[in-house]
Amino acid sequence: MSAGAPRVTTIPAGVSFVDALARGLLERWAGDPLALSRATVLLPTRRACRALSEAFLRAGEGRPLLLPRLMPLGDLDEEELVLDGAAAGVSGALAAGLPPAMPDLRRRLLLAREIVDWTAAGGDGAGAMGEDRAVRLAEELARLLDQVETEGLDFAALDRLVPEDYARHWQTTLRFLAIVTERWPAIQEAAGCIGPAARRRLLLEAQAEAWTRSPPADPVLVAGSTGSIPAAAALMAVVARLPRGEVVLPGLDQEADEATWDAIVEDPSHPQHGLARLLPRLGVAREAVAVWDGAAPEEPLRARVVDWALRPAARTADWRALAGAADPEALAGALKTVRRLDCPGPGEEAAAIAVILRGALLLPERRAALVTPDRDLARRVAAELRRWGVEVDDSAGTPLAETPPGAFLRLTAEMIAARLAPLPLLAALKHPLAAGGLSEGDFRARVRRLELAVLRGPRPAPGFAGLAAALDATEDDGDLRGWLAGLTEAAAPFEAALEAGDADLPEIVRRHAAFAEWLAAGDGAGGAERLWAREAGEAAADFLAELLEAADQGPAPRGEGYPALLTGLMAGRVVRPRYGGHPRLAILGPLEARLQHLDLLVLGGLNEGTWPAETDPGPWLSRPMRADFGLPAAERRIGLAAHDFAQALSAPEVFLTRAAKVEGTPTVPSRWLLRLHALLGALGRPDAIRDVGPLWLGAAEALDRPEAPPRPVAPPAPRPPVAARPRRLSVTRIETWMRDPYAIYAREILRLRPLDPLDADPGAADKGILIHQALEGFLQEYPETLPKDVEAALLRHGESAFEAVRAKPGILAFWWPRFRRIAHWLAEAEQGRRAGGLKALAEVEGRLELDGPEGPFVLTAKADRIDLLPDGGLAILDYKTGGLPKPKDIAHGLAPQLTLEAAMAARGGFAPAVPPRLPGSLEYWRVTGGSPPGEVRALPGDIETLAAEAFEGLRGLIAAFDDPGMPYHATPHPDRAPSYNDYEHLARLGEWDASVAPEGGP
Repeated sequence: MSAGAPRVTTIPAGVSFVDALARGLLERWAGDPLALSRATVLLPTRRACRALSEAFLRAGEGRPLLLPRLMPLGDLDEEELVLDGAAAGVSGALAAGLPPAMPDLRRRLLLAREIVDWTAAGGDGAGAMGEDRAVRLAEELARLLDQVETEGLDFAALDRLVPEDYARHWQTTLRFLAIVTERWPAIQEAAGCIGPAARRRLLLEAQAEAWTRSPPADPVLVAGSTGSIPAAAALMAVVARLPRGEVVLPGLDQEADEATWDAIVEDPSHPQHGLARLLPRLGVAREAVAVWDGAAPEEPLRARVVDWALRPAARTADWRALAGAADPEALAGALKTVRRLDCPGPGEEAAAIAVILRGALLLPERRAALVTPDRDLARRVAAELRRWGVEVDDSAGTPLAETPPGAFLRLTAEMIAARLAPLPLLAALKHPLAAGGLSEGDFRARVRRLELAVLRGPRPAPGFAGLAAALDATEDDGDLRGWLAGLTEAAAPFEAALEAGDADLPEIVRRHAAFAEWLAAGDGAGGAERLWAREAGEAAADFLAELLEAADQGPAPRGEGYPALLTGLMAGRVVRPRYGGHPRLAILGPLEARLQHLDLLVLGGLNEGTWPAETDPGPWLSRPMRADFGLPAAERRIGLAAHDFAQALSAPEVFLTRAAKVEGTPTVPSRWLLRLHALLGALGRPDAIRDVGPLWLGAAEALDRPEAPPRPVAPPAPRPPVAARPRRLSVTRIETWMRDPYAIYAREILRLRPLDPLDADPGAADKGILIHQALEGFLQEYPETLPKDVEAALLRHGESAFEAVRAKPGILAFWWPRFRRIAHWLAEAEQGRRAGGLKALAEVEGRLELDGPEGPFVLTAKADRIDLLPDGGLAILDYKTGGLPKPKDIAHGLAPQLTLEAAMAARGGFAPAVPPRLPGSLEYWRVTGGSPPGEVRALPGDIETLAAEAFEGLRGLIAAFDDPGMPYHATPHPDRAPSYNDYEHLARLGEWDASVAPEGGP
């Protein structure tokens, strides 16, 4: 090769790139131990640099080596400045002359402020945009800036895009992009910064110029890059012509014919497209590219199969010719270590991958990795591997917002911004970092007490004042009030900053950090010590420090929008552990896996939309606009992903996995899987890639399969001693006793009480209590004579009853309008009922003692209303704010409330307030406030007979449960089970009751 000709070689697919590169360099300078240390090797990413370092260790068999200078060149997904000017040889003056790169948070906040100002000025006719949305939009705008600056384009060229050629919304977009065409250059100049992509491009261009003027005397290699960044491609062209320079390409296809290669040049989604566009930049023909010394693949046929499968669509007709030339047995041999798993869902896919990776560890020194762009799948696999105590690092890291410190910052912000709504409040106070200066146990105990006291059920009034008012209405002894007062004082500055109309973002962030540190403090450690500890804490502290430095550049957030703004700014921040992962297992993204060939690779998430990702051109420019402007086609990313897939598929052992459904939605296999399947079918070996799904899915399923076959589960049948059984029940509990004895066992014997849901909607129970209280007060004031304005009196008592729930405004807002309608209906009903004269008694308590085999049994009742009629008769009324019992249940004794009250009245159970006699009328008054607001329904049938049957039924029930052998069955008769059961989950009905068991269950 002549001195001025470009030096370009390739390491074919199917060969471990870094291992071949390390071996070749060691052989090249074997006679001079110092020669290697004088060389510079530019690689695509930092992980590739680490991989090459490890490859030198393997190639040198552990002996000490002076390694070359390894530097990351950067790629499209690299957001940082990846080439330090001074270290790469650019003169200090040249590097110092470049403005610094604008920090990411500062850039996004500045762009968000411009977006808010543009929308507030009526740019899109929709009014001012929220700061949280503006931050998310700013992230997309920053991505467009990086793309334009990477390609070296000028935003002024947007003026050449004729608006009339595009739809109206694209014209609005072009006006919006005036933010970056007209205002952004001045903003950057005022800040003394440039974009990170622009600075990277300028450094690469400067490096190329410096090496062109003064070629380095030491060797320089660019290895593994496809030249996807134009400035990097230009630098590669310079390096290829240096006296001691060389470019080493990854997996160049040297087998494709010219017609296919021409089609590849025009197909941006092809894996070789980037290399096909790079070769002319390097000034070298494909046939002139030599193979790196000692880099012949062990199985070249597999790489050719992949090349055939991924040919441009226009060249797939060549498969017919390949079918006649291919040796089916050789083909099967080339693909014998490639296997496919089609899994039902992501959970099964993750479990099978974990089993595969765990199995790889059984062979000494075997290295394996999952390669996937699906971060959810990566997290699932990492979690599955922990069942064996295997910790594996995900190269993509953990999003900061999902780490404990990041989540704590989000939750404390949401807690105050939501004005202490129950769910955000408890989410923050129950976070593991929350301690408030106490021990974790003491703090959790107080939080639980607060939850039970005021947060269960309908929501209290907003803010700390509402919480305190709700607590004042309870029987708390004052200890909880003091603790809440301390929390209120600590949160007051942050709360005031969020509620202030003129508060700026830096002040909000400072007060937020101070409150978070106070809340994180323990009894033996300060809040800062606990909150900012370890990698995640340090990352959160760095994030807040950078945010504080840049916050004055952004828009002033509204209080309720601050949590979303904070979460949006955290997006893209990840935390990577410094150490601790397994030395022979890894989880890699496709970019991180580039150039690495481990012994076993699992290529996971191979579905369209995941790998490859959707080709979204972005929200700013349509595909024709991008082409006219000069941006590369969105499909180029598919080409880069396809190159990574093809390289990874050449590993010694490969598993291809996908999920048939994700979140219940059917998926489409990756186009690469479909291509491989179609090609192998055309070549007559559709089974060349074996489907091993049943094997590995079965192994994964076996991990959780019980050792013995499942045994039928008997219904619960507790038999507590008679002494522990209840000897006193109300008439309403008697119905439960008949329909579901287990509920009586749980409530009366185990003393278990259901909790109200958090932040509950005002329910029927709340309405019933309030209406009963209002009617009780009305009847107690007017037992015989009605006031002149009955409706006004009812409303007055209603207001008195509802006063107790003013701390929970949801109840007041929902039920008070209904009570007004109830009061109007009741006023008319009362006037008609009292026309003949009577005395109404409210909430009359009754008690009747019965003899049982094991001693006395007390039946209690509280009748909503008993009317003493002028003729000496009685009428018992029951107010219902919900549904009424079914007539057949009353007839069969399954709804015995009124009939048992009648039996009690006949036996003097309500004496002395009510004389002992059988009621002549039993009535339900249904008051709902709906349409109609109320109705009266008398109990059908002969009251004497119904009362006698109910009383005898109760005596039989007492006798039955006084037998020590009588169990408390759960719903002994499913057709008579209660419509609502607080203890159904404790009885575990789904495990034994066929009427509620899931399909296919026991």
